Amino acid sequence: MSDNKQEQAKVNLKLHLIIFFFVFHFCEILHAQHVQLDSLKRFVENTKIDTLKADRYNKIADLYKEIDPDLTFSYAQKAIVISLKNEYHFGLATAYLNKGNASIILGNYSDALKFFKDAQSEFETALQKERNKNRIKSGLARAYASSGVVYSEQGDYTSSLKNYEEGLKLYQQIDEKEGISKTLNNIGILYKSQKKYLKALQYLKEAHQIQIILGEKNAPMTLTNIGVIYFEIGEYQNAIQYYQKAQKGFKKNENKRGSALLNNYLGDYYAEQRNFILANEYYQKSLALYEEIQNKFGASLALYNIGLLLQEQKKYKEAVHFATKSLACAREIGVLDQTYHTEELLSELYESLKEPEAALTHYKKSIIARDSIINQETSKKFAMAEMNYEYKKKEALLSEKHKREFQLIVFSVLGGILLIVLGCVIYNRMQVKRQLTLKKELAEYEQKALHLQMNPHFVFNCLSSISSFIVQNGTDSALKYLSKFSKLMRLTLEYSKGSLIPIDKEIESLQNYLELEQLRFENKFEFEINSTENVEFNVGLPPLLIQPFVENAILHGLVPKQGKGKINVDFDVQNEQLICTITDDGIGLSESKLLKENSVTAHQSMALNITKKRLKIMESITSKSARIEILELNSKNQTGTKAILYLPVQYIS
Repeated sequence: MSDNKQEQAKVNLKLHLIIFFFVFHFCEILHAQHVQLDSLKRFVENTKIDTLKADRYNKIADLYKEIDPDLTFSYAQKAIVISLKNEYHFGLATAYLNKGNASIILGNYSDALKFFKDAQSEFETALQKERNKNRIKSGLARAYASSGVVYSEQGDYTSSLKNYEEGLKLYQQIDEKEGISKTLNNIGILYKSQKKYLKALQYLKEAHQIQIILGEKNAPMTLTNIGVIYFEIGEYQNAIQYYQKAQKGFKKNENKRGSALLNNYLGDYYAEQRNFILANEYYQKSLALYEEIQNKFGASLALYNIGLLLQEQKKYKEAVHFATKSLACAREIGVLDQTYHTEELLSELYESLKEPEAALTHYKKSIIARDSIINQETSKKFAMAEMNYEYKKKEALLSEKHKREFQLIVFSVLGGILLIVLGCVIYNRMQVKRQLTLKKELAEYEQKALHLQMNPHFVFNCLSSISSFIVQNGTDSALKYLSKFSKLMRLTLEYSKGSLIPIDKEIESLQNYLELEQLRFENKFEFEINSTENVEFNVGLPPLLIQPFVENAILHGLVPKQGKGKINVDFDVQNEQLICTITDDGIGLSESKLLKENSVTAHQSMALNITKKRLKIMESITSKSARIEILELNSKNQTGTKAILYLPVQYIS
């Protein structure tokens, strides 16, 4: 076999191995995946929120793609059913994405492309309608990158590059480093397959820099691929330097497939340097690793390389042994390319051994394999052309259908508008007066609540405590008290005029207020503020709503109590309601009423009255339930008071 043929054979055969490592990013932690799958399945069984259930089904589908692609389809379909029912476009798009990835693994490229196109369309719709833009852009980027994988496998490098670049642009917009590095890696491999080595090096090196920052385990494979490019352009010193860096990386992060491929490349390097001993050593290491992980494709390639090496040394009988084993592996897994080159090698070896009949037999078989490859490529091109034609045809029909549907919708809307306008005008006049009244009342009650929270007695007590600390040489404590007081003032003034305050800021405000009251009453009580995992970070609630109940719990429940008390403030979301619970183990409602003075009673009544009116206004604005319950705890185990606020779940943009 000529040097050029040998080199081309190696390039063609190893390209499939590179694609396996860099494009699909398969992981080797199946045990951890099974544990995660069990956890997700338990979650799905217990959750009642449809959108969360769809997300978990999609996560399960994604994990199954490496274990059982058929189960990926099954769980993705469950997510589709729920998402369609709830018009949840992100869940629908992610399900299509999962089906597309499973189709790639099963080799159904036309189906994969269709699923990815559907995913892109749904992600675009989600961008217009749903809040979490970053996760939607991340999903859209994956859909484009996955389309790039399919086009690359089909040999349509122009479309592949276009899709990779679209995905890369989106990843860069949201600064998703892992997605950026993987897409850069894929683009580098794409340029390598086209022999545009300088471009390939540029992208692969950029990807590797990000991998170092992220500590990615795939970084040694990127180093291997960079070394391969230097080897192919004849810069052998650079090649061996990157191979050696990759070796160190694989020692830190064990990857048997990666190590096997690297050892193959090291064998190529030492064969080029005419160091046949080291070349054979590395080929044998590669073979042992491939056999250990039962990778017949890699084993066939390693055996073929050993056969070539022995042919170079004129050890023809030994070469026949390895070439025959390589051919057996190639035939077993049905790899025509490997079969063709190995049959050709065996023909040459038997010719060198002066066995013309065997040489001719293998030569004929190599011709059959070569013709099958040509026919396969031709069929592939025809199938791709037919697929593109059908896709464009369907796209044109769909466009015409959408046009007709749009016209029908426009005429229907115009007719409907004419009928609705009169009703809207009458209804609007009635609503304007009502809305103006509600807004006016809301502004008045918010202002009253602000005055209530920032009452002069509280401010005076805080300043008196600071003064007392200073007189008693407690400068550090006074500074700490003053710092918390100023922070509470700033938070209160900053958010008191808005309609909603973020849940974390409300918790921070309550934390400061309770710590101040602890200092004021000399640690008369303990407190604890909790928020369950159901409460999302962007949940909001009306400002100045919780503090009066906390103040009442301290002043009327814990301060009169003998000994130390405790306050619990809990936030939870259930049945689309934000539930705020303030619990104290004080003297309770009944005993508190006997101890209150008239001024304090009026103050408490004012706080409760204002809160009830604010809740009523909130119900009018959101059209959702908003109420309060105040319960007396009177049992052997616990006494005290519990105030529970049921608020509609609202989100801050």
